[in-house]
Amino acid sequence: MGTPDFIRDIRASAGHQLLFLPGVSAVVFDGQGRVLLGRRADNGMWAVVGGIVEPGEQPAACAVREVYEETGVHCEVERIVLVQTLRKPVVYPNGDQCQFMDVSFRCRATGGEARVNDDESTEVGWFALDALPEMKRFSNFRIERALADEPTWFDNTTQG
Repeated sequence: MGTPDFIRDIRASAGHQLLFLPGVSAVVFDGQGRVLLGRRADNGMWAVVGGIVEPGEQPAACAVREVYEETGVHCEVERIVLVQTLRKPVVYPNGDQCQFMDVSFRCRATGGEARVNDDESTEVGWFALDALPEMKRFSNFRIERALADEPTWFDNTTQG
């Protein structure tokens, strides 16, 4: 889907200035313990599925929606594994700036067939945990937290 309409509307008056936005990440496992990843069209890197929460949308519902929109996989949210404001704003090639507050969910696949289902990914696939492709720390950390049998992880540091 790309940029949501509500962001385009904000950008019409806000220009490229920094927007603070709610985001979600979904770490989806299948019945074999494999994790669902997509190769991002914007940077070519493999990553967990994620997206922007729409106005009025619940974060868990957004995670389920994003997984289906991007991969064709149906899933159920099992639990929140991480809540974190990303330290650095993202600057897109057109100059738009965003900083995301990410809520990451552990999810369980319930159906569908993994495939490229929109223009945000160039590849989609299931990966064994001992055969993960190269990814940014962002995705690796979310997978680690989804596998941990621990309470939700929060970043308690302060930025100065």
